[in-house]
Amino acid sequence: MQKTLILLKPDCVQKGYIGEVIARMEKKGLKVVAMKMMEMTDDVIKNHYGHLADKPFFPEIVAYMTMCPIVAMIVEGDDSIETMRNMCGATNPLEAAVGTIRGDLALTIRYNVIHASDSEESAAAEVARFFDASEVYSYAKINDSVL
Repeated sequence: MQKTLILLKPDCVQKGYIGEVIARMEKKGLKVVAMKMMEMTDDVIKNHYGHLADKPFFPEIVAYMTMCPIVAMIVEGDDSIETMRNMCGATNPLEAAVGTIRGDLALTIRYNVIHASDSEESAAAEVARFFDASEVYSYAKINDSVL
């Protein structure tokens, strides 16, 4: 099973969309194997968004990601990375299709609700950045054992 990192960003938390986003993932058949609410530290932000650190808008990213807690999750399933990227929709909500998380719940590229790993390599690095191995669970879903 493939694992991917999902971050429910501050606007998702503030707007009360946590449950809706998780419900969409679970309805799709993905399994949450780790989840925690946390405050982003400057070190984690610089590590996670390091590729944007030289951009003029980087201070806005730092301010955004520290405005309130986020929810970090590891989601597991067949092709979970591509599945979640498709469910998220385009980074710019104005370009995201209706029915996607960003297309339905986000208003601007600055406040775009969710992050999802974009490759297996990114997912492995991001999972390790946000979770210790002891925080990740393995379990069978009741539906899996009944089928």
